[in-house]
Parts: sequence; structure tokens; C-alpha cells
Amino acid sequence: MNRKYFGTDGVRGPYGGPVVNEDFAARLGFAAARWARLRGAAEGAEVFIGRDTRASGVSLVAAVSAGLRAGGLAPVSLGVAPTPAVARATRAAGAPLGVVVTASHNPSSDNGIKFFAAGGLKLADEDEAAIEALLPGHEAAPDRQVVPPPAERDGVSAYAADLAAMLPAGALAGWRIVVDAANGATARTTPEVLRRLGAEVHALGATPDGSNINAGVGSEHPESLAREVVARGARLGVAHDGDGDRCILCDETGAVLDGDEILAILALDALRRGALAANTLVVTVQSNLGLDAAVQAAGGRVERTDVGDRHVLARLLAVGAILGGESSGHIIDLRASPTGDGLAAALGVLAVMRDAGRPLSELRKVLRKFPQGTRNLKVREKKPLEECRALSATLAELTRELGASGRVMARFSGTEAKLRLLAEADQTSVVDDALERLEKAARSDLPAPV
Repeated sequence: MNRKYFGTDGVRGPYGGPVVNEDFAARLGFAAARWARLRGAAEGAEVFIGRDTRASGVSLVAAVSAGLRAGGLAPVSLGVAPTPAVARATRAAGAPLGVVVTASHNPSSDNGIKFFAAGGLKLADEDEAAIEALLPGHEAAPDRQVVPPPAERDGVSAYAADLAAMLPAGALAGWRIVVDAANGATARTTPEVLRRLGAEVHALGATPDGSNINAGVGSEHPESLAREVVARGARLGVAHDGDGDRCILCDETGAVLDGDEILAILALDALRRGALAANTLVVTVQSNLGLDAAVQAAGGRVERTDVGDRHVLARLLAVGAILGGESSGHIIDLRASPTGDGLAAALGVLAVMRDAGRPLSELRKVLRKFPQGTRNLKVREKKPLEECRALSATLAELTRELGASGRVMARFSGTEAKLRLLAEADQTSVVDDALERLEKAARSDLPAPV
């Protein structure tokens, strides 16, 4: 379904640009309120709004709140709060809508807006298209000057208490853990929860100043975390993105684990205990084929979806499963959260480590990855892939050649002018050759920017 403004995970872009600005935020808030009212939301129903630590978030929250109020709903600001905390608050209060002002792992110059429906669930494509269809024009934008600011409420205390309850009191006594909060929304919550459980926590990226979110720290930049884990003699490191819905881990040797490895540890432990609902793990097309092999060998099965954790969630609900996620570190465990929750994922792995009495460097061996390579090509335009003749032909040719021993994929980024290429096979040389052929074909169809 075509959408003009919504991408893989909400609306996102440079702050002050044609989309992410106060005028558009107010109009989008108004459209979202109208959409919620059409779905049965009561006049004056509360809507929870959280944000990450970007300086631009303050005025964008005020703007989207003005739009929500003009549309008949009552905005409640949770202040700086991880995305999963907003989802949980939305679900707990039975609110018809939740809003997060964030650009996730993007630099501080970007920002964005994403929504949760009732139950704290991400919107489906058709819901986002419906909201876009309700957008008023600039001339009909809510007057932000005459609308009172949103009410304010603590957005993290209940969340932190709930997450701490995932493990027994004192479960991490004697554990040394390094946390990289990306100077983002988890700068308070993740260290607080781990300390509450008894851990000795050393924090990186925990001094947000409005402009340093994701700046060389967080899940996109785990190098400092790895060095600190080794230097401190820590059992592991935990890194989040700016809004806290991702988790990347680092074992005691300094080696980084991505989302696929986290999912493998959680899924195989659940299968062993007979606790993996429907014996099914849901991942996206980006996940490594080794994950399928490991889960199938343990008696489970893997279902794949399009990229985006909302697609993972939709498939989980459709097949009655509870665990899924992305290689990027979005992990959804419906027993803990209705959306991706980086802290909940870390606590899940900590529970497995504690019960097994084994270090993370050993637990990660449950997944033997196929060699995989990716390339991100900047493009002038996102031309429909079916119109890219050379690329389409090369994709088909490689798919025939690889058979069941590998795969190739091409897709456009949902938030940037980039084409993402992926190749996976049982030999690194085959992966490298496939990527070379894909890039050559792509460049004949999609010139790079000048």
C-alpha cells in the first residue's frame, strides 16, 4: 500500500525539512486523532507521548500534542521515555493511541514520529495510509499558539519496575555489566533496572545533551562497548539505539552479538523448555539462514516477513507465536512487551546465562551463521525494482545458481535514498562474487547521486 510520508518505522527525516517540522507534526497529530476517533476513541481520551533526547523533540512534542488536542484527544507527555515504555503505557491504560517522537538510530539532526494503536501495537500499512489520507492542508493546520501544552506524567518508573520483575530480586548480584545507552532514551532506565537487580553497572552514552544521541555510541557503534567490557572484566555489554527498542550485546571477550544471535539464544532456550509458542520464531528476510538451520534442528520452525518489526509483530499475532525480531536488534517477546524492547531482550539473555551457568561466549555458539555480505548504495531515486531490468535479471540468475545453499536480496531503505543489497551462501567467495554482480547490475539501473 502506497504511503507518502510513513516509512519502515513511522515518519522520519531531517529536522526542519519538508516533513519533520512543527507544522507537519501538528497536522499529523490532528490526522492521527481523527483516525482514532473514527475507530471509536472517545472524545477527550488520553494519548501518551514520549520522546528521545534530541533537542528538537521538545517542540515537536508540543506540535503533535496541539494537533491531537485539536482532533479531540487529550495528549499526555511522558517526557523522555524509551519507545517500549510508551507502548506499555498505552496498553496498560487502554489508550487508543501512543506517540513517540524519535528518529531511533539516526543522527541528532534527524527526528521523526511513530504511533501505537490500542494495545500498544504498531500500526499496519493500511492504518498509516488512512492517517495520511486524513492530513489537513497547511491552511487548515491546528493553531499551535492557542492550544495548551500537554499534561505531564512519569513515563518510566512503572516501566522500570515491570522490567526489573522479569528476574528474581538480586539475580545479578556480583555481575559486572557495561551499558551503552546511545545518549538516548535508555540513559536512565537500563542502568537503573540492572542495578536494581544487583549488578555493578558501568555506563557509556549516558549523558545526553540534546545533540549527542547516537554520536559514536549505541547499537550502531559497539566498538567502545567492546573495549570497555574487556577492560572492566565485565560478563557482557548491552547497547541500545536512541529510543531503546533495539539491543546489541557484547560477550566477555569483546565479540559483538547481533539480533540473530540473541534470537537464537532465546528461541533455543524456549524450545528446550517447551515454552516457544507454536514452536515458531518469526524473523525478517534480513536474518541469516543459519538461524533457520539452528531452530529447525531443535524441533522448531522459522517464519520470515518483510523488513520492519511491525511486520514481525503482525506475523506473530497471525500464527500465535510470541518471539521474533530482526538482525538489527529489534526483539519482540510478547510475554514482556507489545513491541521491540531492547532492555527486555537483554534481560531475557541474562536469564538464560544465569540458568545455564555459562558465559555468553559459549551460549552464542548455538548459531552457526552462513557467510553474509551487504552493500548500501546511494541512489538518485527509488525506482521500482521491477523496472530495474539488469538488477532483476541478476537477482533471478543468482537465485537459480544458489538454490537452497544461499540467497540474494535487494530492497530500498525505508528512510534513506539507498539501495540495500544482501548476499548469503555457504562460502565467502560466493557471497563476494554475488555482491559484485548485484552492484554492477544495480548501477546500470540506478545511477549514484551527483
